[in-house]
Amino acid sequence: MGIDELLMVALMPVLKTLLIAVVGLFLAVDHISILSATARHHLNNLVYYVFFPSLLASSLVDSISATNIISLWFTPVSILLTFIIGSALGWILVRITKTPQQLHGLVIGSCAAGNMGNLPVIIIPAICAEKNNPFGDSFSCSRNGMAYVSLSMSIGAVFVWSYVYNIIRICGTESDGNVQISSTISKNQSAEINSSDSSREELLLKGCPSSQDYHVQPTFVLKRSEDGVKVPFKQHLKSLLGKIDLRMLLTPPTVATVVGLLIGVSPLREVIVGGTAPLRVVESSVLLLGEAAIPSMTLIMGANLLRGLKRSGVNLWMILGIILIRFAALPVLGVVIIKAARDFGMVGSDPLYHFVLLLQYSVPPAMAIGTITQLFEVGETECSVLMFWNYAVAAIAMTLWATYYMWLLL
Repeated sequence: MGIDELLMVALMPVLKTLLIAVVGLFLAVDHISILSATARHHLNNLVYYVFFPSLLASSLVDSISATNIISLWFTPVSILLTFIIGSALGWILVRITKTPQQLHGLVIGSCAAGNMGNLPVIIIPAICAEKNNPFGDSFSCSRNGMAYVSLSMSIGAVFVWSYVYNIIRICGTESDGNVQISSTISKNQSAEINSSDSSREELLLKGCPSSQDYHVQPTFVLKRSEDGVKVPFKQHLKSLLGKIDLRMLLTPPTVATVVGLLIGVSPLREVIVGGTAPLRVVESSVLLLGEAAIPSMTLIMGANLLRGLKRSGVNLWMILGIILIRFAALPVLGVVIIKAARDFGMVGSDPLYHFVLLLQYSVPPAMAIGTITQLFEVGETECSVLMFWNYAVAAIAMTLWATYYMWLLL
């Protein structure tokens, strides 16, 4: 395929996402007000508790089996690397731009967590459906591609709803130091958070350096006990880990991922998946719910972008920094990492799998970040501005990177 053909293959799925986002933006304007703040609030809850977990579980059960999951072991490693590298670059960015403390979690999370959910789910089938796609016949391409994307989406969701969720919760504080949580999640989890030992929040909050004093590193300072003896760093770390509420990791997307993997690699798969499976109606029902996740999240993203059009008070260098990290630094490092993994034989020989791995490094920030900021009512407007400019740039950047990846893999 020529460069022009590869460019068109890469452009189509990006345009689909943008068109749906434009519909969401239109539904959120004041004269229409179908996706008002209250409507987005309730739709976010549906996505968080029902649609997205259903999508994760159904995708994994349908495409992951005991025979192919072993060959995909590098997927979680690659995603972990994107989060580690993105977090490190995001941490440098907040120090350079002197980002306000309550936005540290938003900036670091935006640099670390890419959209490994709806964008790859749209992009891969769209590429496979193209007549002259570089990855073989349409059926095999779609089947194998969805297996790769489902695992990537599920593991990415676990990281987002554990790492990014908690870093925004910890860093995004009100003046009194307590996290303000909205939606139905607050009624259940806020009481648990507030009833916990208050020193936990104080200790965790020290992990986010204040924009007013970057010379203090309270999380890693070796404090003295009352008798003047220094307390070892290992003991401080053990105390910190002991005070983190691990129940916060048991979010609906995480639970759905575990359930989907367990069913996919167990004999239960034969009972649920397939045209003759006795419980196929269960899979069909969950799949039907999951299909609502992608359009719902994309509509919410489009509606949230309206704030980005109205507000311009966000630090310009912060926006440019995130764009450079997500669409320049991470893709370049991703090419180096995946090429090294290919040379050492860690990712097999399927070019479609390599393409999905490379795509993890060049996607815009995860849309779930917008959902998380709305759950905690922290940095919602700033998140909308960041998402607006990142997804506007993504229309061009992702098309160019996807074209380059396909050219590189051919």
